[in-house]
Amino acid sequence: MDNATTVSRARGQTLGDLLRRSARRFPDKSAIECGAEIRWTYAEFDDLCDRLAGALVANGLVKGTRVAVLARNSHTFALLRFALARAGAVIVPINFMLNEDEVMFILEHSGASLLCTDAEFTAVARAAAERVAAGPTLYGMDSEVAPCPDDLASLNRLALESTHRSVGDHAPASDDLAQIIYTSGTESRPKGALLSHDAVIWEYVTCLVDASIDVDDILLHALPLYHCAQLDVFLGPSIYVGATNIITAQPTPDNIVSIIEGRGITSFFAPPTVWIAILRDDRATAAAMATLTKGYYGASIMPVEVLKELLATYPDLRLWNLYGQTEIAPVATVLKPEEQITKAGSAGRPALNVETRVVDDAGCEVAVGDVGEVVHRSPQLLRGYYNDPEKTAEAFEGGWFHSGDLATRDEDGYITIVDRKKDMIKSGGENVSSREVEETVYLLPDVSEVAVIGLPDPKWIEAVCAVVVAKAGCELTEEHVIAHCAAHLAGFKTPKRVVFVDALPKNPSGKILKRQLRETL
Repeated sequence: MDNATTVSRARGQTLGDLLRRSARRFPDKSAIECGAEIRWTYAEFDDLCDRLAGALVANGLVKGTRVAVLARNSHTFALLRFALARAGAVIVPINFMLNEDEVMFILEHSGASLLCTDAEFTAVARAAAERVAAGPTLYGMDSEVAPCPDDLASLNRLALESTHRSVGDHAPASDDLAQIIYTSGTESRPKGALLSHDAVIWEYVTCLVDASIDVDDILLHALPLYHCAQLDVFLGPSIYVGATNIITAQPTPDNIVSIIEGRGITSFFAPPTVWIAILRDDRATAAAMATLTKGYYGASIMPVEVLKELLATYPDLRLWNLYGQTEIAPVATVLKPEEQITKAGSAGRPALNVETRVVDDAGCEVAVGDVGEVVHRSPQLLRGYYNDPEKTAEAFEGGWFHSGDLATRDEDGYITIVDRKKDMIKSGGENVSSREVEETVYLLPDVSEVAVIGLPDPKWIEAVCAVVVAKAGCELTEEHVIAHCAAHLAGFKTPKRVVFVDALPKNPSGKILKRQLRETL
């Protein structure tokens, strides 16, 4: 081994290294808890990750192998995340709300060789994998509510019974690929964001500093770990510093409140829809939530009145608004607790390792109060979209990453998001491509035109709404359109409302004026 290689290895820092360091600093501290039975100290968690990584390599896993995960939150999900990082493999989390066709596309596009799933999603996983040429090998995962399916090789058993702890030359370098996260974004097909170990770790540092994630935190991970927010804003950074992590697959208000009260949770993240549901739950009293001192929201805008109600109901709770997107791993700007009321509705200012501007179409900074596109420079950024050089070049035009979000900035540099440049809808914290829904509605032969927009909604924050022009002489009903979409799309993409109109508003060049539709409806 030459000097350059040995020096590089000594200086390296990967996701797997973070866990090993925490295990040596806090071997006996609780790292992962899930359900009534799982309690792993940092030493135990680290050892299991070594065992699983070694077993997978012994079974043929090679460096760079894509490993897809279709499962709810579990201790096994956390174990797999760090074992794959240690083995030099690339994790590909899949939104478990996607249907068979959508799962198949991600498996095929990513080139996943393995697909790990729990009992709930085994049928979808198997059906999707069977439709992929040279489809991935399936592995099963124990979860909070059910063991690994009997007919699948168990990752948990593999880790427990493994005598292999070494991955040899498979260990990744800092700039190796760690994950491919698929984002619907604004296109009809999801794009795979390529994120390296060092990009993700830069983002962890941002979170530790600007979101005050601390060694003494007891974090509840109730929102899906397939999403980079829960995975890389909370689970990863908390493992980095040695905090305690409680994982649940049931993000219902009653379960969340029960765990917060019973386990003394101090830190919790959820999109506004979940915070609203908690506020409306009779069990979520100030006494039940007394230990919760850190609250985080993101994915969509928190209504100002709800923000005020949260702070009034839970006076010891400090809140952070974290804005960003998958491509920046994902935190870009932060609105801190002391700014929640004075800058209510704002996404905050650029985070520690991010430089952010609001620019016009020529790339020039807009004046205070004017609308422009949010662009970023940061070591947290993706290296590009997988197998999509055109979209990569478009996103990085001018040496800045173009977010596609429209915003204003005030005289203090605080950014307020006002729209999506390409009409992306965020419903319940999930990205919905208006174009994808429109293309699905257009499959109905009686549809002449359709425009899909997001409308304000007390539950979903933004509800998907299809505005439809029927062909002359044809009759369509709201129920028919919704049922058609439900048969082709994931539930969160299916319109909650269908409005029939005689014509869609357009500008002189024929472009549909979606902003006018939103204002009218």
